[in-house]
Amino acid sequence: MRMHTDVYSHVCKRTFFSMETEQIQKRIDELKKLISENNEHYYIENAPVISDYEFDMLMQELASIEKAHPELITPDSPTQRVGSDLSNARKGSRKASKEFEQYPHRYPMLSLGNTYSVTEIEEFADRAAKAIGDAFTYCCELKFDGTAICLTYRDGKLFRALTRGDGSVGDDVTENVKRIPNIPQRLNGIGWPKDFEIRGEIYMPYKAFDRLNEERRRDEEAPFANPRNAASGSLKLTDPDEVANRGLECTLYHILGEDLHFKTHDQALRCAMKWGLPVSDKRKICRNIVEIVEYVKYWDTERKFLPFATDGIVIKVNELPYQDSLGYTSKAPRWAVAYKFKAEQALSKVLSIDYQVGRTGAVTPVANLEPAQLSSTVVKRASLHNSDQMEVLDIRVGDYVYVEKGGEIIPKITGVELSKRDGFCVKPDFPTVCPDCGARLVRDEGEAKWFCPNVDGCPTQIKGKLVHFLSRKAMNVIAGDATIEQMYNKGYVRNVADFYKLDENKLLHLDGWKEKSAQRFLASLEESRNVPFEKVLFALGIRHVGETTAKQIARAFGSMDAIMNAGREQFLAVGDVGDVIADSIIAWTSVPRHREIVERLREAGLKLKVDGLVEKVSDVLAGQTVVVTGNFSISRDAVKKLVEANGGKNGASVSKKTSFILAGSKPGPEKIRKADELGIRIVTEEEFLSMIPEQEVIMDDNSSEPKTTAEIPVQGNLFGW
Repeated sequence: MRMHTDVYSHVCKRTFFSMETEQIQKRIDELKKLISENNEHYYIENAPVISDYEFDMLMQELASIEKAHPELITPDSPTQRVGSDLSNARKGSRKASKEFEQYPHRYPMLSLGNTYSVTEIEEFADRAAKAIGDAFTYCCELKFDGTAICLTYRDGKLFRALTRGDGSVGDDVTENVKRIPNIPQRLNGIGWPKDFEIRGEIYMPYKAFDRLNEERRRDEEAPFANPRNAASGSLKLTDPDEVANRGLECTLYHILGEDLHFKTHDQALRCAMKWGLPVSDKRKICRNIVEIVEYVKYWDTERKFLPFATDGIVIKVNELPYQDSLGYTSKAPRWAVAYKFKAEQALSKVLSIDYQVGRTGAVTPVANLEPAQLSSTVVKRASLHNSDQMEVLDIRVGDYVYVEKGGEIIPKITGVELSKRDGFCVKPDFPTVCPDCGARLVRDEGEAKWFCPNVDGCPTQIKGKLVHFLSRKAMNVIAGDATIEQMYNKGYVRNVADFYKLDENKLLHLDGWKEKSAQRFLASLEESRNVPFEKVLFALGIRHVGETTAKQIARAFGSMDAIMNAGREQFLAVGDVGDVIADSIIAWTSVPRHREIVERLREAGLKLKVDGLVEKVSDVLAGQTVVVTGNFSISRDAVKKLVEANGGKNGASVSKKTSFILAGSKPGPEKIRKADELGIRIVTEEEFLSMIPEQEVIMDDNSSEPKTTAEIPVQGNLFGW
């Protein structure tokens, strides 16, 4: 499906009138299908397969045909509506990561018209001037490359955060947005409207993006192609606490409401800044097209030195009454346009191709290039991803290839310059055996990558698993790749359990190690015994089990013993776990050597069950999701543990999936309101007691945390206190 840019360079110059109606309709249908598929890749999967420019050229071709043949325009045309990021739009995907509640936008959340041409900016300015017929100014702003967000503030407090969705309805991501540090939950100062919306972009700075991708590479998960995809994917994570770890930031740029008294767009943003809302200080008021072009040219260069990704400039009519008079199309405002920067491209020669083996055995081809200057960096290497991608590119060693930095970050090869290919170019043969251990490579059905199956015997895989085990997001032990290499070469470690047999005498035989180094490592190793079970599970390096999946599985099963004895259907009932992950876990736990490693880790004192694990008393609440709110005769945590002890699941917020609300005194008014709105029943303490077997909550001798027991009948109040 990947399209090459040169296919579209003259696309809008085609003469469509000469085409037969049947041919025209066929091309329209083709374009709609392509655009729809790529919208899904972009908005839903956060994994685009063509560049923004290529996508925009598809849209421009469709718009040109429809302009010439308006009788063929239909309401479902992509030119008549915005792309959708709604979570239930994942048609054909295995399972959405999370079902978000959806709410209508008070005002339609539209997209912007795009252009790559200064001439088209001039045409926009001319149209605005003719329509307004009076003096006015423009507000020029950076176009942040992130994911759109709409925040509602009521009485100075953050009330709701919605994604763009389909422009009419958005996903409620309020809990996740509350974890983004620069978005205030309460406004500062005075003068803010009682009820208003402010819209903007959630983005991921380069520093956070680099850190996230480094972790994903280490865990052999596909890195995000650019910060925009990373930001969008992070905003839709299941766990709000994980959102807090992603380093997201926000910039806001458009205020809407019924009781606003601003005269200009710039004035509105200056007020928003005083209220503590994150507003960019890079905007400029321009009086004419000359100043607009100067601003565009300035940032086309200077953007390369910003700590975040920008993909263009937004030009807006500044005076709000003139915005109102210009109005909107069905898809975009007439008072604004986005000028998009073209991706920088370089031509470089392929010197050789390496094949790298990762810790899970995946073999990745990497092209070594003649050094090429792109933006402010020199590119020497670029991933070719897999053998299929090499075939699509039809790449040869000795070819000259076009290199771009995807999202201004990751170097990628976008095409081969065939006119420069000569008789000395050599077609590469993807290896059939592992470059490290010589085992014959395999490729599972549905997989794009080839793998070395020698999981426990391939040196590169073994060392990769050892590095992963000690990494920050796993056991968090102080050690680098060079240390692991030395330990492996000296025969000190062959699997992760061997770390806990190391002593100071062995460590002092490592090059450059002194007493202090050895003691620091051993102290760090000792501290790893306190790492919670979900991180230990992640540290084991089971293929396809990333950090978030490990957390879900750990919480669902509670212990390593339960995981090792679980069947396929039990895994499939957990969160985001599908066939591939379930089969991978079962395959790993069925290997006697792996079970032996688990036992050795148990002997070393690692945590192999969830802290505070609640023993199940009954299944009377099985399949039910309970939202607990208000004050009870014991702590709310104790109430939640009783829900779990009787087979129920605790929900964080009220949704259509909520079975009932367990309400104590002074319950949350918003939860009660929403329960009424959705027709969800509200259960009191006394009613809850009648639903579960007789039991009480007693105090652990060594802790203030309650624990459940089925042997002691309830006496006195609800939980026997």
